[in-house]
Amino acid sequence: MTDLLYEVKDHLAWITINREKQRNAISYDAIQLFLQFLDQAEADPQVRVVCMTGAGDKVFCSGADLGRAMQEDPDTKTMMFTQYARLLTRISQFAKPTLAKINGHCLAGGTGFMLACDLVIARDDVLFGTPEVNVGLFPMMIGALIFRNVSRKKAMEMILLGEKLSASKAMEMGMITRIFPAKNFEEETQKILGALAAKSPVGIKIGKQAFHGVEGLPLDQALETLSQKLVKVAATKDAAEGITAFLEKRDPIFIGE
Repeated sequence: MTDLLYEVKDHLAWITINREKQRNAISYDAIQLFLQFLDQAEADPQVRVVCMTGAGDKVFCSGADLGRAMQEDPDTKTMMFTQYARLLTRISQFAKPTLAKINGHCLAGGTGFMLACDLVIARDDVLFGTPEVNVGLFPMMIGALIFRNVSRKKAMEMILLGEKLSASKAMEMGMITRIFPAKNFEEETQKILGALAAKSPVGIKIGKQAFHGVEGLPLDQALETLSQKLVKVAATKDAAEGITAFLEKRDPIFIGE
């Protein structure tokens, strides 16, 4: 059985962690497949949005497969941790919109996946947290993303206590985007995915890459760079279509050019 599933439908690429019996714990093979599938999604013009989720409805991802990881030799463990870090970078800098569909508890390394995504949609009964400290570990790579989404004091509280948090608390901390009850979770998630897929692929690509490029720049340099990128976006066929559709009071039909 494949540790990770990939499916493209209606401009959406679905990447599903397929280890339900192992609480969707991430293996080295899954990380390698994840990187491969992201390459496929980026190269496929039919894909406009990438949605990540977990098999079943109990756990989105419980983090690394500790039982298997601890049996590996030091070189293999180092390689796995390095590739996981590479995967988080790949997701966070992905040119197309990414959404984490949190259909079950999201813990440890799973937190890294969701925080690397642009949007996080969660069921209201799921739990979040970084329990690594409880087993003598520490959420190292995940921390880089936690501190980019959560205030320092709240981040340290979560990391040092290793307690599980409710979806409402995670949203209050800035970790997730929206919460929906189980009864309409699927429907509402599909609405958001559909809305993302309807946007201009080229406009979003240029925009996301521009935002990543100006992180850390002084304000004047950031504004100068973004003004140049806006000129580039405005010259696309999608921008012309969008403005025309707005003036004609109709929905735009974007082609990604």
